[in-house]
Amino acid sequence: MSRQRKKKGRPVSGWLVLDKPFAMGSTEAVSKVKWLYMAEKAGHAGTLDPLASGLLPIAFGEATKTVPYVQDGSKTYRFTVAWGAQTTTDDLEGQVIHVSEQRPTRAEVEAILPNYTGVIQQVPPQFSAIKIEGERAYDLARGGEAVEIPAREVEIGELVILDHAGDHTVFETVCGKGTYVRSLARDFGRDLGCFGHVSALRRTGVSPFSEEDAVPLAELEAAMAEAEKTAPMPPKPAEGEEQSPEQRAAFRAALDARFAALDAFLIDPAEALSELPQVPLSDEQAQVLRMGNPVILRGRDAPLPAEEGAAALHGKLIAIGEIAFGEFRPRRVFKG
Repeated sequence: MSRQRKKKGRPVSGWLVLDKPFAMGSTEAVSKVKWLYMAEKAGHAGTLDPLASGLLPIAFGEATKTVPYVQDGSKTYRFTVAWGAQTTTDDLEGQVIHVSEQRPTRAEVEAILPNYTGVIQQVPPQFSAIKIEGERAYDLARGGEAVEIPAREVEIGELVILDHAGDHTVFETVCGKGTYVRSLARDFGRDLGCFGHVSALRRTGVSPFSEEDAVPLAELEAAMAEAEKTAPMPPKPAEGEEQSPEQRAAFRAALDARFAALDAFLIDPAEALSELPQVPLSDEQAQVLRMGNPVILRGRDAPLPAEEGAAALHGKLIAIGEIAFGEFRPRRVFKG
């Protein structure tokens, strides 16, 4: 019988809404933050291009179970389209493939926006993570292969002009999962007959998180630097050393003190489920759910039936489950 590998790192849980800096990839950002937190487990909810800045929600530990709910939420972007050139990547990173001396007026740009709101068909960029017969489109494109990417349905709730200055236009959009802002820039340029590409992009919202929740990487690094001065790392137990419960508790307490400033930035996993029906629990009900058993919901304030709801004790997420026939039936239970 194989022995289960011991997990490395702290069993920290929660959401960190990182304000990802320009020129850093999403995978690199997650690795950096996971290292800072010394976390056992981390993942993110929605890739952000290296040349884009803004909100990159990162889930630690138990919060990773709520990643799909954040991925499915609406996204808000502020972006600039530079007119007069189309690139291979539809942003500043690619090579220019089409140019034009024509520049649109603000009225001309405004006139095409209704074509890009609501549910539309959109072709993702050649340089994207879309899989074509098992291969990533960007891998095929880097190899010089022109690929036929089928259009897919995306939803754009809002699309407005924030500024227009002749050779560029600044937009803000609220859109659904899978929307490519780079594709919008490409298609705007084609429709206007002047070509276009994204020259600046910032994600300002990932429902339910906003810019108010965002934490710059520099702020995390400063908190860690301060902790190194005031709360040094506790010594690790020797390999194979048998520790008493008191020793283990002391080690955990010292570790918590070390990371207290960083942990203060974390948001409870329950916040990712704010759009689900909420079920407040008593201490007794929470204990029943933690054992994987359903609880009865009584009273006039009992929630209506729903395929999914979030049950919490004093704001701390306990379980996700179904609300039916006067019960909350857990499907996924959270530790802690």
